[in-house]
Formats: sequence, C-alpha cells, structure tokens
Amino acid sequence: MDAVLQTKGLLSLPLNPKTRAFQSSLGLKQRSFSTKPKIPTGLSLSSNGLQKFQGFVSKTHGFGTKERNLFICRAEAAAAAADGQPAFGETEQPKFFGIEAVTLKKIVPLGLMFFCILFNYTILRDTKDVLVVTAKGSSAEIIPFLKTWVNLPMAVGFMLLYTKLSNVLSKKALFYTVMLPFIAFFGAFGFVLYPLSNYIHPEALADSLLNTLGPRFLGPLAILRIWSFCLFYVMAELWGSVVVSVLFWGFANQITTVDEAKRFYPLFGLGANVALIFSGRTVKYFSNLRKNLGPGVDGWALSLKGMMSIVVLMGFTICFLYWWVNNYVPLPTRSKKKKEKPKMGTMESLKFLVSSRYIRDLATLVVAYGISINLVEVTWKSKLKAQFPSPNEYSSFMGDFSTATGIATFTMMLLSQVIFEKYGWGVAAKITPTVLLLTGVGFFSLILFGGPLSPAITSLGMTPLLAAVYVGALQNIFSKSAKYSLFDPCKEMAYIPLDEDTKVKGKAAIDVVCNPLGKSGGALIQQFMILTFGSLANSTPYLGGILLLIVLAWLGAARSLDTQFTALRREEELEKEMERAAVKIPVVAQEGSGNGSLASDSVLNPTAGDSGSSGPPRNI
Repeated sequence: MDAVLQTKGLLSLPLNPKTRAFQSSLGLKQRSFSTKPKIPTGLSLSSNGLQKFQGFVSKTHGFGTKERNLFICRAEAAAAAADGQPAFGETEQPKFFGIEAVTLKKIVPLGLMFFCILFNYTILRDTKDVLVVTAKGSSAEIIPFLKTWVNLPMAVGFMLLYTKLSNVLSKKALFYTVMLPFIAFFGAFGFVLYPLSNYIHPEALADSLLNTLGPRFLGPLAILRIWSFCLFYVMAELWGSVVVSVLFWGFANQITTVDEAKRFYPLFGLGANVALIFSGRTVKYFSNLRKNLGPGVDGWALSLKGMMSIVVLMGFTICFLYWWVNNYVPLPTRSKKKKEKPKMGTMESLKFLVSSRYIRDLATLVVAYGISINLVEVTWKSKLKAQFPSPNEYSSFMGDFSTATGIATFTMMLLSQVIFEKYGWGVAAKITPTVLLLTGVGFFSLILFGGPLSPAITSLGMTPLLAAVYVGALQNIFSKSAKYSLFDPCKEMAYIPLDEDTKVKGKAAIDVVCNPLGKSGGALIQQFMILTFGSLANSTPYLGGILLLIVLAWLGAARSLDTQFTALRREEELEKEMERAAVKIPVVAQEGSGNGSLASDSVLNPTAGDSGSSGPPRNI
C-alpha cells in the first residue's frame, strides 16, 4: 500500500501529481503551476522568498528514465506573485516605465478621478466665497456663523445618513447614491436657483429684522437673507469632505495596498494639482467675461452658468471612471483573517469610534487642521473683500490664487515621495502643522505691526491692505500645498491597516464630521473673540496664542499616531511572514521508472529498498 507522509508543516502528496492550483492562506488568487521540461540544476532561494524555480524532467517528455523529478510547492510562491513577482509557470506581466500594465489600469483612472474631483472642488470653493462674501447685505462676518450653525449640523446629518446607507447598500450603490445628488444640485443652482435669487430671498424680512436687532446680528441674518447662496456654500464644503475624502479615498484604499499607497498616493496629487492650475485659469476666464459684455447684463450670472456646466460634466466623468474601474480592472482581494465586525447602528458606531485611540488621534489631526486654517483664513477673506468688492474681481483673484496653489502643490508633490521614502510617515505628517504655524505667525505679525511697517510697504508700491491680502494668500498657498501633498496622503495611509468596518465608519465620522467641526471650532473661537474684544484685529494676539496651542496638540497626535501606525504595519508584516511559513511542501526526488510520479512508496517508505532513493524527503 502506498504510504502517505503526514507531519506538521507538510502537505499530503498524491502518487500521481498533476498540475494543481494552489491557494494561499492570505486569500490570494489561485495560481496554476505548469511543468516545463528542463534539466534539473537545483534551485535558488532568496530572503524575499522564491526567486528562481528550476523545473523537473518528466519521463513523458522523453528525457530518459534515470532523471530526477524535482517538484517544489510553496504557498510563498503565490504570495510572491501577489507582491509583483511572477508565479512559477507564469509569464511576467508587461511593464511600462517599471510599472505593470495591470497596475496602470488601476492607477491611471484613480488619478483621472482625483483630477476631476479637485477640478470641481476648486471651482466650487472659489465660487462659494464669492457668493456669500460679496452678496448684498452680507460680508466675511457671515462665514463663522455659517460654518457653525449651518455647515456643521448638515455635516452631522449627512454622516448619520451615510452610516445608515452603508449598512444597507453595496459600495457601488452607495457611491452613486451620494454622488448624483451633488451633480443635480450644482446644475440646478446655476440655471434655476441663482437666476431666481431676487424672488426667493427674503430681503424685506431680513432688513426689518436687522433694523430691530441691530448691526451685531448682520452675520446671522445674512444666512436668512441669502439662504440659497448659503446652501451652495454648504454643498461645496460637503463636496470637499464627502466626495474627496469619503468616496474617492475610500475607493482608493479599497483597491490599493500600503506599498502601492506609498508609491502612488503622492503621485495622485500631481494630476490633481494640475487640475488646480487649469481650474484656476477656468475661474479667471469666466470671471473676466463681464469685461466683454454690454451694460445691464449680469456678467456674474453668465459666469456662474458656465462654471456649473463644467462641474456637472466633470461629475458624470467621475461616475464613468468609477464604473469602468469596477467593471474592467481586476481588483485585489483582501485578507479575510481579520475579524468581521457585525453591523452597528449609529450610536454603536460612534461609541466604537470614540473608544479607539487610533481613530481619536486621526480625528485630532483633522480637527486641528480645520481650526488652524480657519483662524487665519476668515481674517484674510475680510481683507480680500475690502480690496476686491466686486464679485467678478473677487472671483478673478481667487482664480489666480488657485493657480498659484496648484503650482506650489505640484512642486511639493514632487518632493513628497522623497520625504516618504527617506524620512517615513511620521516626519511627513509633522511637516504640515509646522508650515502652518510659521506662515500663520507671519500673517498675524503683519496685522499687528502693519502701522510701523506702512512706510516700507508703501515704498514697495503697495498699500498695507494689499500687502495683507498678498501675505495672507501666501500663507494659504503654502498651508494648502502642504496639506494636499503630505497631510492628505498621510491621513489616508493611516486608514489602510484598519479593518473594513472601522475604515468605512471611521472615515465617515472623521472626514464628514471632524473636518467641519474643526472649521466651526475655529469659527466659535473667532465669534467669542469678536464679542469679547470688539473685532478680529483687537483679538489678533490671542488668536496667535490659540494657534500655537492647537498646533502643539496636532504635533502630539501625529507622534502618537506614528507609533500606532508603525506597530500595525509591523504586525501585518509579521502575520504575512507567519502565514507564508505555515504551509510547506517537501522536495521529493526520485530516480526511477514508472509513469513519472512525484513520489512512490519507495521514497515515502525507505524500507521498501529502492537503492535510488536519496533518503528521507527534505523540508524546504
């Protein structure tokens, strides 16, 4: 009777082996190992796993009866193939510029999606400020109230709805369910809501309330006065939080690994920030249409229609790219080893997320950024309106601002990959708060000491107001370029080692709620300062001190998250190595006759007396 060797670490071997498909414990794709006739010359192993694989000689190919059959089967071969090395018996995938064609089919559409999303976001971000700041009966003072009392509640409501939908809809259905309402709203605003704004805005009621309550309520009453513009403002803010952070990055994290993320996430931003440059030029072009129009024509309404048409077109392009990737790109399978968490309700999800130190540190990063940038940005926009009161002039300047931001971010993207490779995740995560702190101190210093510096500023051909506008613009450009090139990739990489349930609900809670929470937190601080000290100018020294405390907390959270992220990565690598080493198949060689079987009873049972056997099987 044929003997079958069964010991720990060895697989049972059939007597008449045929080409088999092996499936690793990591959930990798099945690989077929085909045999090739070749004179056995041994095998070569490296520290990275199986690098070279020598075949065996089979009698059926007519190479003689005394040749040895050498068969090596290891789960690590499949794992190595999943890491980009060709499996035994497979041809190497074609490469372009050192990147496999299959990988390019995944990365290029993701880059185009990010391009379209950021193109739209730039147009929407510039337009929302123009609408609410330059509208009749409004000013930059509306922004803190708008972010606190409108934007934040709507963001929380969306997060609750998104959490419910994530439990009942598939990922594809969830993407389209969230994406299509944005496209419909922005199209309707440009062609319906804005042309009817004079009829649907309660101007008389707002004027009556303002006369009764006094000018201190100008900001809150402006929300009522221009409610459709405020709704556009909130939807534009949600586009940045929902479409950029939740939909795109969630999809990217789903189909990429940590190693791919380190290599390609910074490169995504290259295309995205080319979008900033082009969208900035687009905003400037449509903003300057007023110069070529006759008197009595609403140039801003015409500009708005053109920009919203582009937003709708880009939105449908995003949906098409998402559909194409899901249908024509082979997506990786994830490890099923991690425990699948049960579906949770809204309150259970929030309790689960709050209990996680990892998620809390991520939330601290997002909230700290929102507060820090908001402390400087609102003051800068008040100076900007004073310098450019016309909607078209304001929008034209914002187009130049977006173009400069795109150029700066593009440059930072080129450097970011070097930073990630040479210094690691922790250093990259700390650069953005450091840049924001230094540039914020410079802006506040100019506001505080603008009087003594006035002669020097005048000698440069600028007024103190224009100088404040330019310095504030530089502060925003450097801060946003650091955010897009380093902060965002760092934040998204931190999600990858998490399980799917934490990843989906954690992103919804952090990106949709914490981002507006940070901005509204900065707005609450400003509201308090205005009421206490009379104006933002009088509270500038205190705002600078608060900025310092926020950035220090940000740096502490980044340091803590770096430790946890590194530990998770090491644990993941250790589990991978253990799974690769868990299943090993012996190398069995035989001289012999017969039908070319891998092993016979003379090999597995040395007492059978086959003098040609080379001893007991070796475990590779």
